[in-house]
Amino acid sequence: MTPTGRSDRGRWSVDRIPYDTIDRDAVDTDGALFFTVTSASLVEFAAATYAGALIEFFRDDAELAGWLRDRWQPEELQHGEALKRYVQAAWPDFDWDDAYGGFVAELAPLYSVERLAPTRALEMLARCFVESGTATFYRTLAALAPEPVLKQVTSHIGADEVRHYKHFYRHYLHYKAFEKPGRAALWRTLWARSSEIDAEDLVYAVKHILRVHRPDIRWQRSAYEAARNASFRMMREHYPFAMAVRMLLQPLGIGPGVTRFVTPLAAAGARRFLMR
Repeated sequence: MTPTGRSDRGRWSVDRIPYDTIDRDAVDTDGALFFTVTSASLVEFAAATYAGALIEFFRDDAELAGWLRDRWQPEELQHGEALKRYVQAAWPDFDWDDAYGGFVAELAPLYSVERLAPTRALEMLARCFVESGTATFYRTLAALAPEPVLKQVTSHIGADEVRHYKHFYRHYLHYKAFEKPGRAALWRTLWARSSEIDAEDLVYAVKHILRVHRPDIRWQRSAYEAARNASFRMMREHYPFAMAVRMLLQPLGIGPGVTRFVTPLAAAGARRFLMR
């Protein structure tokens, strides 16, 4: 049984997206776009599952736990539902429910409080890192989308992710003020999350998309790497590198002067890395 939760408190509604107007001719032959959007639809539902561990971790912080339960989790479910409907309308031959069933069965046992960062400040820092990635990912998809409905959906999700980042950042500052994590701990947390670019959720998403979409291909890591690299090539021309750098530097407490100096250099380095 697949989740269909939606937030009635969101600034937009899945039911108002005109899925019946999708121009399938604009997307039906684009393999990289299919894998990118379909993977995102599965991973968004996984993020909502991950919320359960966060709610438990912050159970005695009524404000944050309430926001996670009543706002963040429903909005993540809405993101998954919006993308799921897009996949089903744009690529109707793909059995999304079958892929989701295998994906969630393999991934769900991995979500637990034990896998979170060791302190609340560091977990909020990790969430800032993740939200900066999702915000820039959807900003990129909206920029490159060859089809208006996909542009609308990804623009809505991207705006939500920026708001989520700001909320996590506020709570990060709150916990940082009295936990006082050292700079080394902050960098270790960012390094740990950045080394999870090929995280389990995305690997399992591609695995089960391939299982359903291309049952003739035997699953191996190289199949995932090929799909990931195709997605990188598709997105790299539109990726907002400067935005990503600013969102990553902000929680480290780097002053605005240094940020203005570092941002174009770091953005240029990241652009060269992805353009290889």
